[in-house]
Amino acid sequence: MKNLLFSTFVSSFIFIFYSCQSPNGQELYKTHCAGCHGLNLEGTSSGVKLLNPHWKNEEGRDYIRSTVKFGIPSTTMISWEKALTNKEVDAITNYLIETQGTQEAFEVNTEPETIETNQYTLKIEKIVVEHLTTPWGIEFVNSDSALISEKKGRLKWLIQGKLDTSFIEGLPKPHLASSTGGFMDIALDPDFDENRWIYLAYSHTNGHPKDKEALGMTKIVRGKISNNHWQQEQTLFEVPDSQKVVHGDRWGCRLLFDREGLLYFSIGDMGRAKDSQKLNKPSGKVFRIHPDGAIPIDNPFVDTPNALPAIYTLGNRNTQGLALHPQTGAIWSTDHGPQGGDELNILQKGANYGWPVITHGIGYNGEVISRKNRKKGMEQPVVQWTPSIAVCPTEFVTSPLFPKWHNNLLLGGLAFQELRRLELRGEKVRRQEILLKGMGRIRDLKFGPNGQLYVLTNSPDRVLQIVPQ
Repeated sequence: MKNLLFSTFVSSFIFIFYSCQSPNGQELYKTHCAGCHGLNLEGTSSGVKLLNPHWKNEEGRDYIRSTVKFGIPSTTMISWEKALTNKEVDAITNYLIETQGTQEAFEVNTEPETIETNQYTLKIEKIVVEHLTTPWGIEFVNSDSALISEKKGRLKWLIQGKLDTSFIEGLPKPHLASSTGGFMDIALDPDFDENRWIYLAYSHTNGHPKDKEALGMTKIVRGKISNNHWQQEQTLFEVPDSQKVVHGDRWGCRLLFDREGLLYFSIGDMGRAKDSQKLNKPSGKVFRIHPDGAIPIDNPFVDTPNALPAIYTLGNRNTQGLALHPQTGAIWSTDHGPQGGDELNILQKGANYGWPVITHGIGYNGEVISRKNRKKGMEQPVVQWTPSIAVCPTEFVTSPLFPKWHNNLLLGGLAFQELRRLELRGEKVRRQEILLKGMGRIRDLKFGPNGQLYVLTNSPDRVLQIVPQ
């Protein structure tokens, strides 16, 4: 009995001792801040660089602490006052101060050329390391050439592993007043060899592209490239100005063709979470159309009064990954959660994925979005990630170069800078393995015609080619 009491006392003491220790500023930064400001404070397309030599003084410390705690009004820098304790704010502030002046270490190329995984030794080649600005999507048009979309509104050619720095002329101008707007995904028509149609998703406004007060919404078009010019553009999906929003955020958008040749695309909730549940609003949905923009007659809401007939699913916060299962033909999707609650889903016609009525995450400011993570009539994710890895692209492995990974699912994370492999058993995730870590924000994944895996990264902006050694 005495031994039991003593053991209990020691366990309680250890728990209290470690509970009272100072929070880990680096881990808090990775969880809450790295998604916008980079794993190494290097900045991203949606957040500024946090390396500043003038911050190594008391005035800098006060400024950093105040900014972390209270945010910066009228910017994307939110207040963390409700999400973090004073000790946690101090820990992040101390980490930022201590890290200043160490940026030289981040610039040293210590990244491995090979990585050991459970089944393969992977050879990693950085085939493009400059002249790219926030690449978003990549599509191979043949065995030698691929198109890459850049967030700021450009398409570039990757030819025999080399980036052509010239621009394709005549492209539409995206609405760039939002930090998350711009060119997004690209896709090729299933009959591309015959018709040459290329599909593009981008943030659109009828106002000035740089006007922060202009109305905007994701738009889907297709066109053809001839003599490095974008031609014959056709609008496939666009809503009227009455359904656009000001200061939109989380535009989507991933594109995917299914086995029947129907085009699926996603639009994020645009910062209007409740609109994700409204069938007369475009935000927070996945859509399905014919390649020419026509509406399939069996879409789930074609006969619903006032509903947008192209809607396929609703309650999707910000779907940035769509992949077609090579055996079942089912569409698997990745959806950004808020702070926590990233999701992997299987899309079903007419299904409601719950945002924001149910969620496994909380608001960026620490406020509760919903006290429910389950409700009748709303789908549960196959798996969810808390804290958020900022899950983005996803792709099934069908390459003959990776037979041991046949039909595994690859997905990338932005904030955690991870490439993960998921082993599936039916509609369940059996095991996860982190393949890459800290080599950049994983924005897109694609297997090339010869079976190599191509990875687009942001911060730094690069193209990686991966093969088994």
